[in-house]
Amino acid sequence: MRKLATPIVVFVALLTSCTSPSSDAVEESKTTPEAKHSSAEPLNTFEYDSVYAAKLGADDYGMKSYVMAFLKSGPNRPEDPDLIDSLQAAHLGNIHKLAEEGKLVLAGPFYGGNDELRGIYIFDTDSIEEAASWTATDPAIIYGSLEMELKKWYGSAALMEVNNLHKKAAKIDF
Repeated sequence: MRKLATPIVVFVALLTSCTSPSSDAVEESKTTPEAKHSSAEPLNTFEYDSVYAAKLGADDYGMKSYVMAFLKSGPNRPEDPDLIDSLQAAHLGNIHKLAEEGKLVLAGPFYGGNDELRGIYIFDTDSIEEAASWTATDPAIIYGSLEMELKKWYGSAALMEVNNLHKKAAKIDF
């Protein structure tokens, strides 16, 4: 009986491996990332680069600590259009300066400018105190038209490349 069992098991294994997959299996295969990928390139052509990771300050997960600032409407909102324009220009100039110094990783406003929450900064530091000293240089903060709420945040170390990449994408510099 044992002599007969082995060929039967091999025959059944071969038979089942040669059958067509069910329609469910075919549908499932279409939803895998590989099936959705439209180019002939592999999904992940990048490999870990320890030198690059160290340059960015990345931990083993490719992440690092930052401080995120939530810009909020301050108590001293100017009414004069000329003052509003000059404060905005000085505010943007300060953003540019902090980015050039490598302190500011990312900045941007929220849509719907009448809300209390106006925008965000992400600073390249894990110190709330240091980020607070950087926000204190903003003319809109000094005037009181904006306030900052600072929180420690953990995100991709690759964000450190955003400012350089942005220069390639921006037709107009502010």
